[in-house]
Amino acid sequence: RYVSTFRPSIKREIEKSKAQWKTMGPAKVEVPSPKNFLQKHSKEPKLPERKKEQDSRKMPALTVPRRTDHPLMGIQSKKNFINANAVAAIMGLAKKPQPIYVDRRQGDKHLLETSGLVPKYIKKKDYGIVPKYVTQRNEEMKRAQKEHEAHALESLKKRAMKRLSDEERDSLLQGLKKNWEEVHHEFQCLSVDIDTIPKKMHKEKLESQMKQLEHDIGVIEKHKVIYIANE
Repeated sequence: RYVSTFRPSIKREIEKSKAQWKTMGPAKVEVPSPKNFLQKHSKEPKLPERKKEQDSRKMPALTVPRRTDHPLMGIQSKKNFINANAVAAIMGLAKKPQPIYVDRRQGDKHLLETSGLVPKYIKKKDYGIVPKYVTQRNEEMKRAQKEHEAHALESLKKRAMKRLSDEERDSLLQGLKKNWEEVHHEFQCLSVDIDTIPKKMHKEKLESQMKQLEHDIGVIEKHKVIYIANE
């Protein structure tokens, strides 16, 4: 059988590099002594020993005077309590009753101040005054409206648009209302029984005219500035 010539040198190297902790477990295991067995409550935390209080035997301080204590005698006061009480009652301010309210006839009493029924808000100094942010916002809106109207006027001037004056706008509005009244009068004069096609077509035509006139009147009343194209 073949045997390597390096076998003894390899054995020596393995024995040199081998240590106790590189084996399967420690080389020597200490066997526990039979006297050190597990006792009851041995693993529970131990509290420090209680110190004996030296002052435990002392009596607590008494708030009641002792039998042997005697009051101070012979002390007199020259104050006239009757006159002092009378002067305090005359010069003192009368106590005002606390305002209360009752929820029902035989109900419980509650404080009126915390109930929300006292009009405290209207007694504030700035009550009824327009806040600063509202006035500032209104001024900004007016300024923006003026800038928008100026820009629209410039753009319309470039497009050769004409702005209606207030008199022309009022006359146009009155004319539209007059036309609506005429069409409405004609609509009311229709017969109750509409049984033919021409009557139905005439009724629909009057309704469409009234609707269109109402729309035009609403547009003119909504917009104070109106521009028209120059012919």
